Amino acid sequence: MLFVFISGCGRKPQESASVREDLPEILQSKELRVLTLYSSTSYFLYRGEEMGYEFELARRFALSQGLHIKVIVAENISRLIEMLEDGEGDIAAYTLPVTNELRQRLIYCGEEIITHQVLIQRRGNKEEIIDDVTGLVGKDIYVERDSKFDDRITHLDEELGGGIHIHKINKDTVTTEDLIGMVASGEIPYTLADDNIARLNKTYYNNLDIRLEVSFPQRSSWAVRKSSPLLAEAVDKWFDENHNSTEYKSILKRYFEDSKRPYTQQILSLSKGQISIYDPLFKKYAKELDWDWRLIASQAYQESQFDTTAVSWAGARGLMQLMPSTAKAYGLEIEKIQNPEENLKAAVKSMKALNKSFSKIEDRDERIKFILAAYNSGIGHIYDAMALAEKYNKNPLVWDGNVAEFVLLKSNPEFFNDSICKFGYIRGRETVNYVKDVLSVYNEYKIKIKP
Repeated sequence: MLFVFISGCGRKPQESASVREDLPEILQSKELRVLTLYSSTSYFLYRGEEMGYEFELARRFALSQGLHIKVIVAENISRLIEMLEDGEGDIAAYTLPVTNELRQRLIYCGEEIITHQVLIQRRGNKEEIIDDVTGLVGKDIYVERDSKFDDRITHLDEELGGGIHIHKINKDTVTTEDLIGMVASGEIPYTLADDNIARLNKTYYNNLDIRLEVSFPQRSSWAVRKSSPLLAEAVDKWFDENHNSTEYKSILKRYFEDSKRPYTQQILSLSKGQISIYDPLFKKYAKELDWDWRLIASQAYQESQFDTTAVSWAGARGLMQLMPSTAKAYGLEIEKIQNPEENLKAAVKSMKALNKSFSKIEDRDERIKFILAAYNSGIGHIYDAMALAEKYNKNPLVWDGNVAEFVLLKSNPEFFNDSICKFGYIRGRETVNYVKDVLSVYNEYKIKIKP
């Protein structure tokens, strides 16, 4: 499978791109060029693996046609449409809004998605759940400035005669998904989001209520050029034949239904100096990293809560939640990936490699934070954040208040589309919290369990 990443500011169109008008030429080339955007629902990299709902569907369609897939990432919707019309890609595998203007230029194809904007609110809040838009009067609603959510809440305020307290946040500091996380944590009371983004984020925050629709429905779909009717027909046929299949439903479930929260399993007995039945293994392999075994234990707790049968939504497995590709890279056969010792051994090998990659960070405790972050998200995202930190005159070798800040900002298109970033979108809040949570549990272990 081939991948090409085209992002960043001021990028010129590919003058040498060959326009393949329709499916026969594409089949002859053996390659489908898929245009998309980085986002939590379309395409992103996680622990070195390509992920995304739209990406997985596009890959399966390509396989059904006997084609390799070449992913080309544009920096925004306008540029994506321009690249499609210029022949730099064959299909836009991204939910483009269905409009009369675009119908004149493109052929919509694939599954038509109906979305609404919804209110994001927190269950268990002191106030009752709002179940009617009139209940927004007197409430504090936080949205990105100059976004469609800003437009909608402003119009809704006018329709209701005023009274909604609208807080407009600059786009260069937060994204809609950041605001959703802030609602979940109680930092703000309400925000708005598209219902597909809301559904995905509810799998991370199970205390959210996303039922109240606050906008008219918006249709969206994939698209091809006007000169590619046979490709559009093939895409329509594939969706018609597969949308009820087990494989299709499993993709939908993985992104929009399966919980992304940590597993729940109890530790043995801190009072007796035991964390888990795997303590001997942690003590054995911590020596290879020159780490405190209690730190390895806290990481395993965060990854799987010591459940060796655990399989994450992304396919990570076992005690240390190894991705199959990572396990293979460090000599672990997929049949043995849930063996606790083999899983831990391969995880330690990967962290030894990360330790070497971050050798410029002389402070050992500081370097551990970078290793944990890279283990969680993939080293490429951390390299991107280090480059951004240096660009904005922060210290690229210090985590808190420096690189961690840009890991958070890499969920924002203004930053992940920067030409110095090579790995695109990341749910930065998850990685920053991972580092914080692992170290917090470690500190608890140090207090309660003596070396």
